[in-house]
Amino acid sequence: MKTILPKGFQASGVASGIKKNGKKDLGLIFSQAPARAAAVFTKNRVKAAPVLLDKERIKRGVCRAIVANSGNANCCTGDQGMRDVRAMAAFVASSLGLSEELVLVSSTGVIGEPMPIDKIEAAVPDLTELLSTDGVLNFARSIMTTDMLPKVVTRQGQLDDQTFIVTGVAKGSGMIRPDMATMLCFICTDAEVAPDLLQNILFAETEQSFNRITIDGDTSTNDMVLIMANGLSNIKIEHQKQHKHFQRILNEVMTTLAKELVKDGEGATKFIEIEVKSAGSDHDAHQIADTVANSSLVKTAFFGEDANWGRIIAAVGRAGVPVEPAMIDIYFDDVMMVKKGLGCGKVAETAVTNILKKDQFSISIDLHMGNCRATVFTCDFSTDYVKINADYRS
Repeated sequence: MKTILPKGFQASGVASGIKKNGKKDLGLIFSQAPARAAAVFTKNRVKAAPVLLDKERIKRGVCRAIVANSGNANCCTGDQGMRDVRAMAAFVASSLGLSEELVLVSSTGVIGEPMPIDKIEAAVPDLTELLSTDGVLNFARSIMTTDMLPKVVTRQGQLDDQTFIVTGVAKGSGMIRPDMATMLCFICTDAEVAPDLLQNILFAETEQSFNRITIDGDTSTNDMVLIMANGLSNIKIEHQKQHKHFQRILNEVMTTLAKELVKDGEGATKFIEIEVKSAGSDHDAHQIADTVANSSLVKTAFFGEDANWGRIIAAVGRAGVPVEPAMIDIYFDDVMMVKKGLGCGKVAETAVTNILKKDQFSISIDLHMGNCRATVFTCDFSTDYVKINADYRS
């Protein structure tokens, strides 16, 4: 479906001068009507000033605007950082004629650097002037850091012959790990959803999407997923059937964005789906899938196109949950590489080596211990990842 914003939403993105390269670094999403709002934030104990501000403001359950910048995280910046994040909200509120409490703020970039608040103040008039129903791609570009591509997904739902739209924008390419990652995601919908229900659905779908991906095992200080629902489609999500339909559409948006984050991982050359099945519990399945997906040895083997299944089964064994090694089967796509804990020989290894040459494949780990399963999406570790992160600040 074509990327569009739901009814009543506008967006923009400009270059304010925060980034040294002159690219867009300041973005705005605006709802023409008060929107119900919900959010999920990083579990990192070190939290950036925007996260601290938003955690308080989101309690009201209503929002009109989200202003976001890239190039500076406004984290570990002390009292001045809190003054700066409040100033960012105030600049936007004044320009749009809103109450400051209706503006949320998000930042991403280098930690520990003072926010160049004068540049943001100077750029806000253009930012609000350029608001447009077609501005979502400019917004998406304004929040990119090491991302290679903007990430925007739109899905359409239908209830009682009426249409509602859900559009999500995300950024993230490195420091990606569940709870949540160094990622930002902003979702807009013109459906009407009560704040408590919106929060519950958002939390559930974050668990099934952004908490099922990993690029490099790091969780950052600024991560957040924010959703605004302004109700201008005249569709009200009330009874159970409507809940399920809305949640399914939201899941499509968030899962697609999550996969795009992994595919755009720093230096990534391969996208891999790790599935653990026949586990004793959902927790065990997820724990094992996450351990395998996060293993540097496994990920470097993927990059080297090495059918080193020993690294995979070793990761299974150190995941901290009960397994029976002599019961484990491992498949690469549809090729069995390990049967009952033993390798299937050179013919299988040759077939798996060919699979590893593809830019997308799956690993299936069958524990034969129960009926539960989980999937995590990951990528390989390449030499480019090291180069990108070795001189990130320069």
